[in-house]
Amino acid sequence: MNKFLDLGNSPLANSFLSSESEFANEAFFPLAVYFCNECSLVQLTDVVDPDVLFSNYLYVTGTSDTILSHNREYADAVIDLMKLGSRDLVLEVASNNGNLLSCFKEKGIRTLGVEPAKNIAEIANRAGIETIVAFFNSTTASQISDIHGKAQAIVANNVLAHVDDPMDFLSGCKSLIDDEGLVVIEVPYLEEFVEFIEFDTVYHEHLCYFSITSLMRLFESVGLSIVRVDRVAVHGGSIRVYAGKIDKYPDHSLDAVAFFRREQELGLNSPETFVSFANKVGVLRERLRALLISLKDQGKTIAGYGAPAKGNTLLNYCSIGSEILDFVVDKNPLKVGLYTPGTHLHVKPVSAVFESQPDYLLILAWNFADEIMEQLVEYRSIGGRFIIPVPEPRIIEV
Repeated sequence: MNKFLDLGNSPLANSFLSSESEFANEAFFPLAVYFCNECSLVQLTDVVDPDVLFSNYLYVTGTSDTILSHNREYADAVIDLMKLGSRDLVLEVASNNGNLLSCFKEKGIRTLGVEPAKNIAEIANRAGIETIVAFFNSTTASQISDIHGKAQAIVANNVLAHVDDPMDFLSGCKSLIDDEGLVVIEVPYLEEFVEFIEFDTVYHEHLCYFSITSLMRLFESVGLSIVRVDRVAVHGGSIRVYAGKIDKYPDHSLDAVAFFRREQELGLNSPETFVSFANKVGVLRERLRALLISLKDQGKTIAGYGAPAKGNTLLNYCSIGSEILDFVVDKNPLKVGLYTPGTHLHVKPVSAVFESQPDYLLILAWNFADEIMEQLVEYRSIGGRFIIPVPEPRIIEV
């Protein structure tokens, strides 16, 4: 294992603080990324107790129009490919507030969610999406099968990367689908991570950063084969991977093999690629800080837009606090009124942008930058400007 990126000691990216009295006792944990020479998996090795990370969670899906549209497309793609009907069961692991499952339910498909965060599962259940409060593993899968029977599709959207034992997780998925069933995994894609210097997507929840090369090995180890791979634009570039039981699909699909070969050409199986990546991260940090400090020296005011986990990695690694940003805003009501981990910036509602009218907005949720800039027509009309930090810090004047 080669360590190639060390972001230092960092707070948990979704552990927002409710008051200033909590600042002094805030917990920090090592945040470093490694490359495995044997299986080409990019991963963290310092694992935080998942009960600490997820039992009371603040991230909810559906606060972005981009995600809402993505979820509808996602459900339609699975339904059409598998020809699902009203008697079929779709189970989602880490189902959050049930937004994706609601897209299946609207089409008459039976649904069941599994979500470890009790506060978020309650939101789903109130919305009529049956959701079990539990961490998913092979034991949970067996219990679900006994009560609900086999699923025709298991959807795991941005969760495999969060799991400390992915083999047990996928073994549970395999045991829970019927013989014709598919496991559908969506994860951020390593190619975009490297190409667009998406270092801020590194935080303690994200234990793994997947390529098709590493996923092939992982699926094979539990008796699954890749049936299909789709690239999707969400979250800065992701892959949606469909996998079935190896008895029915003895070989990986041709498109999976094509991905594998391309990854070799790109050097995603080479440690040198990631050493180069880490050097680019250091350059990005210095350029972003230089840009922001220059603007502050000119007397400009700057606020942050979005309080996502990735934003907190960026703020902490780049040492961007209240001396640079006046505040941050977010559409998620669960975060409004809290303070960002580590940097202790006050999270305000989006209306604060129009009340304070900062000269610049640093878009921390850069994966939704186009949507955000389109929504802030009024701010733009009064001369407001945007800063996008990744992959190259730049000012957008529209």
